[in-house]
Parts: sequence; C-alpha cells; structure tokens
Amino acid sequence: MTAPATHASSGTPAASPTPSAAPGTDGAAANRLRPRRSCLAVPGSNPRFLEKAQGLPADQVFLDLEDACAPLAKEGARHTVVDALNKGDWSGKIRVVRVNDWTTHWTYRDVITVVEGAGHNLDCLMLPKVQDAQQIVALDLLLTQIERTMGFEVGRIGIEAQIENARGLVNVDEIAGASPRLETIVFGPADFMASINMKSLVVGQQPPGYGADAYHYILMRILMAARTYDLQAIDGPYLQIRDVDGYREVAARAAALGYDGKWVLHPGQIEASNEIFSPSQEDYDHAELILDAYEYHTSEAGGKKGSAMLGDEMIDEASRKMALVVSGKGRAAGMRRTTAFEAPEA
Repeated sequence: MTAPATHASSGTPAASPTPSAAPGTDGAAANRLRPRRSCLAVPGSNPRFLEKAQGLPADQVFLDLEDACAPLAKEGARHTVVDALNKGDWSGKIRVVRVNDWTTHWTYRDVITVVEGAGHNLDCLMLPKVQDAQQIVALDLLLTQIERTMGFEVGRIGIEAQIENARGLVNVDEIAGASPRLETIVFGPADFMASINMKSLVVGQQPPGYGADAYHYILMRILMAARTYDLQAIDGPYLQIRDVDGYREVAARAAALGYDGKWVLHPGQIEASNEIFSPSQEDYDHAELILDAYEYHTSEAGGKKGSAMLGDEMIDEASRKMALVVSGKGRAAGMRRTTAFEAPEA
C-alpha cells in the first residue's frame, strides 16, 4: 500500500504570521491553529535578548512586560518592545507581548503604548493571571477602541489567557469562551503552585509525598476548556533551564495529553520543544497515508466504502479525524512525507 514518495506533501512550512481576519471569520479560526510548539519568553527590558530572539527557531516569541521586568523598568520596557517589534525581523514567528495583569496599575498603559505604537507588527497580547471572563472582555474592549482609533483592522490582534491560580482554573470554561479574539489558554505553573500551597519549589516537577501526577487534573481542565472553543493549550515554563532532560520529561507529559506547545526560557530548550510537540516522521507519514486511503476508498473509484483496510489496519471516519490532527501538526511544522499512497489493484 505504500511506496517511496515522489513528491512533497501538500502541507507547507509555517510561514511568517500574517494579519488575521476579524473575529468569527475563517481567518480568525485559522490563527488559533498557528504552530506554537515552542513559545520563547524574552524580557521586554533587555534589547540584547530581544535582538538575539529574532534569530532563534522558536514558533512564538513573547516580549514580556510582566515578571521579567522589574517595576522600575516597566515603563521604559514598553517603548523598547515597540521599537523591537517595529524594527526587528520576526519572520516565521508569532509576535506576542505579555502585559501586566489587571490587578496592577500598569495594564492599561501597557496595552495602549504597545498596540498604538506597534499594532501592525503584533499578533497577540498575553494576559497573565486571568481569574474570570470579565478580564478578557475588558481587554477585548480596550483593544477594539484602540484599533478603531488607530484605523487598524478590528479584531485582528488575538488574546492569550494565562491561568495561574485556583480561581482562574475554576472559571476556565467561561474564560475560554469570553472573546472571539482568544487563541490560546496557557498554564502558568509557578504562580499556580503558590496559589494552592503546593509543597514544591521546583516548577513543573512532582511535589514530594504525592505518588500520582499532581498536575494531571490542572492540565486536563485547561485542555478541555481550550478544545471546547477550538483554542490551543500551551504548557508553561520549566525553570531548571540547563536540565534539558527534565524539560523533555515535563514537555512530553503535556504533549501526550494533547497540548500544542510549551514555554521555553532558554535557547537550549527550543529544539527539545519543537521536537516533542511535532509528530514523529513515522506517525506523520502514517497520518498522511490514512487521509489518502480514506479519500480514495470513499470515492466512486474506491467503491464508496465507509471503512477500508490500509495494510493490516481498518480505517474509517474516526481514523480520518485522528489523522487530521497529526497531519496538521506535521504540516504546520514544515514536515515532508516520505511515503505515498498507492491505490490497490482492482
């Protein structure tokens, strides 16, 4: 049923982010599926790091105005971020700025300065410590006012919501459905661990004295909310930046559940994240073969069958849906198939 491929897959590599359509359109839905295998955090107050990040192979880069910036550096960092977005080469990357959360006095000015100054070169804003849907609604309204004032396309800039405490997790369903601008739900493990008094100082690792996975419920709760609204789910950082094996272990857990990507805090974590959140070549090839085989066997030429055999495997509509997930991730990652479907002889 298979033979060496003589042509590339119909999938294309991830391209530079392009302006999205208004909320509710096909373009906006497509933006939610932009590849985010690796989401690189970069301090917004550090020009050297901002310049270096432009040449790293991360799918997404977020310029951070929150935890990575000291309070006295936040105002100046806004202008540093605007300058980096407007003058830097972010080709192939999703461009995000993490603003401060609504409980601070910095948030509104973060949004106004960044969006008015670099809105044309910005894909999303990340809102940390989201606790209820109204915080997303408030950001959506502020973005809409700025877009209309500046003559930008209304709804083009997306929102990423970061869940970092118990209240946010309890309200995650309402948060996920709060705005058509939402593209991702992000787990923030460090603040979350503190909010529930978890007995551990190593972010992402299992707390001592608990034999099961202490994060399973949290990760699945976020994942279910995200998938309900066709959003991506992103795992948060692993702070032991030189422990790549530890990073791989934690990232593999999230990838196994179905997460789309994970934060990276150091260039050494990027390759691991891109690999772990991409399908293997074998799985990608198999998914593409399932899609080709199903298309053939359900066609007139293939006998209009609802189910059929691909080698020793029976495939049907459910198989097609599963294969679409794997093939979509592979295509977004720029993978090329190494096998081609051959219709069986009559």
